Parts: sequence; structure tokens; C-alpha cells
Amino acid sequence: MSDIDPSLEGPPWDEDAPEAEAEERDPNTDDMFGAPPVAPEPAKEVALAEAAVAPAKAPPTAEPAEADGEAYTVLARKYRPRTFEDLIGQEAMVRTLTNAFATGRIAHAFMLTGVRGVGKTTTARLLARALNNETDLIDRPSLELTAHGRHDAAIMAGQHMDVMEMDAASHTGVNDIRDILESVRYAPVEARYKVYVLDEVHMLSTQAFNALLKTLEEPPPHAKFIFATTEIRKVPVTILSRCQRFDLRRVEPEILVEHLDRVAGREGMKIDQEALALIARAAEGSVRDGLSLLDQALVQAERGETVKAETVRDMLGLADRTQTIALFEAVMAGRTPEALELFRTLYGYGADPVQVTNDLLEHCHAASVAKMLGPNATRLPNDQAQKLAALGAVISAGTLSRVWQMLLKALDEVRRAPNPADAVEMAIVRLAYAADLPGPEEALKALRDGEPFGGGPASRGPSGGGGGGGASAQLAARPVAAPAMPDPQSFEQVVALIGEKREVGLQMDVERFVRPVAFKPGAITYESVDGAPIDLARKLSSRLKEWTGRTWLIAANGQGGGETMIEVDRRKRATERAEVEADPFVKAIMEAFPGAKLGEIRTIAAPVELPAIPDEAGADDED
Repeated sequence: MSDIDPSLEGPPWDEDAPEAEAEERDPNTDDMFGAPPVAPEPAKEVALAEAAVAPAKAPPTAEPAEADGEAYTVLARKYRPRTFEDLIGQEAMVRTLTNAFATGRIAHAFMLTGVRGVGKTTTARLLARALNNETDLIDRPSLELTAHGRHDAAIMAGQHMDVMEMDAASHTGVNDIRDILESVRYAPVEARYKVYVLDEVHMLSTQAFNALLKTLEEPPPHAKFIFATTEIRKVPVTILSRCQRFDLRRVEPEILVEHLDRVAGREGMKIDQEALALIARAAEGSVRDGLSLLDQALVQAERGETVKAETVRDMLGLADRTQTIALFEAVMAGRTPEALELFRTLYGYGADPVQVTNDLLEHCHAASVAKMLGPNATRLPNDQAQKLAALGAVISAGTLSRVWQMLLKALDEVRRAPNPADAVEMAIVRLAYAADLPGPEEALKALRDGEPFGGGPASRGPSGGGGGGGASAQLAARPVAAPAMPDPQSFEQVVALIGEKREVGLQMDVERFVRPVAFKPGAITYESVDGAPIDLARKLSSRLKEWTGRTWLIAANGQGGGETMIEVDRRKRATERAEVEADPFVKAIMEAFPGAKLGEIRTIAAPVELPAIPDEAGADDED
């Protein structure tokens, strides 16, 4: 059998081929051999045309789907600063650069250092733009950046041929630096300067730093170097001495909250101020981290709805700050069962044990700072700052210092423990036991005098939840009768007793919401102010019974009570201020300085009179 089909003797494009021969061909092989398609019938042609057009038409949902699938620009990139004025929290650096560019004293190398997210890479690009600033009105290095600069778009996009950006973390070798050194000899192609931006410069090897030294010391006039690093200590001193260094500061929480609020407003979203404060606190001074967290928070609510603080707290895995302050108060008061129950409640709501320990560390720090500088130094909301300030006022600095050290050790244990929650509970037991223990000086004095140690869970009975050892156990074995605490004889003494027992929350509630009507030892009747806790009477009665050993009847059904302790304090302050303002000397000063305001009024302690020191020389003369 021949391999050649007798029906295919002529080429398919032969016009003289018989018609019968074309009809005998297999219709499925026409296209394979290049034969022209058979003309369809008119009706079939219309149908094929419709079939050919139908797939080409996009479905009704295709265009919206493409719109929804457009690439979303995250807030950290969308709101990246475009000018030096947009840099928040870096006023000192901007002021220095402005003066340097104005006087023409521009360094040949800059070193930008700071934590992640404060704007090192952004500042480097802005510097590159400022060095090559060129517009219709500006043709010199200038920090007056506009959106119509000749080189701005390419530099900000990282695509300018005269601005080389290199990540030193992935180009650590000397060969990468050698490429820079070879190209630095040549003049720029378009821009005024060739700018070399090296990010994470501390990652360079020792050989790469050594190769860079000579060029960095004597660079060509057309070359500028900008380095950025988060680990300034790892950069050799020989490199640092050849650079103008700028330390980009962490952005203060207040400034970051305002910035995040503006960004949320531009995005058409609403978010609580407390939620913004939580985000700023979690960002730890990093603008980029703050914007990333804000990006995550804004999707927690529908458009038009307000993002609540509780939602952000759950998103960040944070515990309620009010609850952790209550936990800190219970720990410092030595109420171990209550402290454990509070922690288990927080843990049940999803609080991270490591974060709870960090919060306790922050509360200890805030109480210490408030003790020295006042509540405003804590940078916390007013009610929280007042609680921690009151707690710091009744706890010695030595105790707060010991608690800080114990919490630091507890934090390390919680991070390494197989079950972090168990580690936190053991730390709470240890802290509650040691909160009231005397310091080394008091312990030595008690040992010397044969006195029992004051405070501590051992003296509080079973509620302390702990046992002693060592010297405290020896002293406890001595038959020393504990002195009975006298009953408070006035409402003011009740408040003072609460303060001595470090019940800061209870003390603030009593001072704020209790208007005493009648008082006698063992019974208090008061009028409750709106907003008072429901269990205030029960808690006050329970604490007084625990401290005095007798039952107290606390009734909150009185009417016509007097002023609360806070109202009394405010009235005294107002009277004192009025007396000071009425003083003739103060009036004369206020009139001499128009617009002056009377600030805080403080009572200066009376000077201490030292005893006279006898004149030894005079005594010798008399002899």
C-alpha cells in the first residue's frame, strides 16, 4: 500500500483540482493541510458569528471584579512623607538640615540611626531629593521640596540612575562595595550629585567597611553618601567619625495619636481616642508600625461605624488596663486569692500572660515615676494616672524597686515556661508575699531589736497565701502579741486607714463617691454619688472588718450627706488660691505682667535651723 493517497496528488491550493476530489477529502483534515475553510451557509454563518462574539463579551460582573481586585496601598506607604514638613517627631533633625542647606555647609556623608519605622529610609530619599532639587524656580540643594521636581518621582520610586539604593543586609561583601567605589569616580548623568543610600549599613563585613574608608574620607565633589542603621553600635567608629550623624527619635505617643487620627479621618473612618492610644502604645514610637496597626484596626468595623477600644484591645491581645491596675493593687496589698482570680479572669478573656506581666512592669514604673514627678509624668489617662500615683504615694521607693526586679525575673520565667499562665500565677504569689516585707535595713534593725517583721502575708493570716522562712520564721516563733489596731474615730481616719493598707482603688472610690451622713465606730451612713460602684458598701465593710476585727455596718441609703473628700479638697484649694490672688504683692506682680496667670500653688517647707557650731579658734584663744 502506498503512503501517498491518490486523492492528494495535487497541492491543496491547486485551482485545477477536480471538484469531486475536494469533496472526497476528510473535512476534519482540511485545516491540517492548510486548505481554506468551506464557506458556511448563511444561517450557519450568522450563528457562528454570534458564537464568536459571545465569549468576547465580558460578563456583567467582570468589570466590578476588576475594580475590587485593584492593588490596595497600605497606609504605611500611602502616607509616607513627601516633604520634610511631613516628618513627624523629627524637628531637631529638620532644623539642623535646614540651617546646613541654607548656609551651604552640606556634609558629604550622613548617618541616620533609630528604631524601625521612624523614617530612616524615607529621610534618606528626601535627602537625595533635596541634594538634587531642581525645578523651574530652584536650581540648588534645598529642602523646599515640591511635587514638580525634575528628579523627584524617579528618586522616590527608587529608579533614578544617579541615586543608588543598596540593602547592605543582602550585599555584605567587599565586592559589592567595590562596585560602588568604581562607579563613584564618574560624574552623574542627569542629577547634580550621585547619591549612594546604604540601608542597614551595620551588616557590612569588616573588609567592606575598610574598603569604604578611603573613599568616604576623600569623596569626589559630586558624590554623597547616606547610611541608615538600627544598630549604630555595630558601625565602626572610623565610619562614624566621617559622617554627620542624626539620631531619629521615637515619636511621642501624643504626636503619634494625632497623626493616626488625621490618617483615619482622611480614610473616612472613625476610631476611638482610647483605641488610638492603644495603637500608639503598641507601636512603641514607630510610625510605620502605628500605621500598620491602624490599617488592621480600620477593617474591624464597617464603613461609617466607629472602631471601639475593646475591638482594638482584642486585636492586639491586650488586657484591659483598668483590670491590670486592679491586679497590681491586689498584688501590692498582698491579697493573693483576689489577685489570682483577677489574673484568671483576664486570661479567660484571652489576655496574653507575657503582656500581663509587661503591664505589671509598666504599672510599677508608672507608680515610681508618679511618686517622684506627679501623675502627669505617667502619660496615662487621668483616672489611671491618679490611681497609680496614689499607689506610689503609699509605697516606699525601695519596695517599688524590689517589685520591679522581681517582675523582670518573672517576665523571663513567663517567656521560658512551658505554661506561661502558671508562671504568672507563681509570680503573683511571690510578689504578694514579698510586697510588704521590710527592706534589708528594716530587717536588720528588727533582728537587732528582737521585734517582729512588720507587714508581709504572715501577719495577715490565711488571706496572704504564703509562708515564711529563714529569719522571719524564727521571729514568728517568738510569743510576741500583735498589737490590736484601734478603731477609726472619724470618717477621715477611715480614709487614712484605707490609704495605709494600700487599697488605692477603694480609697479613690470612697473619696469620690461617699458623702458622709453619720459616723460612729462600727457604723457609717452615707449618701452615694452618681456613678459609685454597686459593691462599694460591701467592699468597705469587708475591709474594715478584716483590719479592725469587728463588724462594720455600712449603709448607703442616707440623704443630705456632706461633701465628699474630693469636694472638700477642691474647696480648700479654691480658698487657698483666692487668698493668694488677693494678696497685695501677688496683685502687684499680676498687674506688672499683663496676661500672666497664677500657676500651681505650693507650700514651701520652713527652713531647718541648724545648731550653732562653736568657734574652736575662739575657744583656743580664751585658753
